[in-house]
Amino acid sequence: EAQLVESGGGLVQAGGSLRLSCVVSGFTLDDKTIGWFRQAPGKEREPVSCISSSDNTTYYTDSAKGRFTISSDNAKNLGYLQMNSLKPDDTAVYYCAASLSGGSNWWGYDYRGQGTQVTVSS
Repeated sequence: EAQLVESGGGLVQAGGSLRLSCVVSGFTLDDKTIGWFRQAPGKEREPVSCISSSDNTTYYTDSAKGRFTISSDNAKNLGYLQMNSLKPDDTAVYYCAASLSGGSNWWGYDYRGQGTQVTVSS
C-alpha cells in the first residue's frame, strides 16, 4: 500500500528552525516529484516547494525562497523540508505529496500524506 507519513512538526519560536520528513512506502521516489504543501487555519492549502527526485530540480514559492530547503534521499525513500527563520505566518499543517508530474496542484499528486502541524510563536 502506498503511503506517505510526515513528521518533524512542532512548536517553535519565531526565528527558529524545523526539519520536516516525509517517509515514503509502497513505491519508490526515483522518478517522482515530491511536493510540500501547507494549510493554515481558515485558508486554502497552498504549495510551498517541490523537487524532482530524478534530477533534483527544485521550485519554491516566494514565501519559502531563501528560508526553506527541499531535498530527497532516494536510497532511503525520504523527502525533507528544512525550514529556517520561521515566522508566525508559517503556522500551518504541512503535507507532503508525490507523483510523476508534480506541480502546484495538491489534487494533481498521486500520493498524499496526512500532514504534520507546525506552530510558530511570536
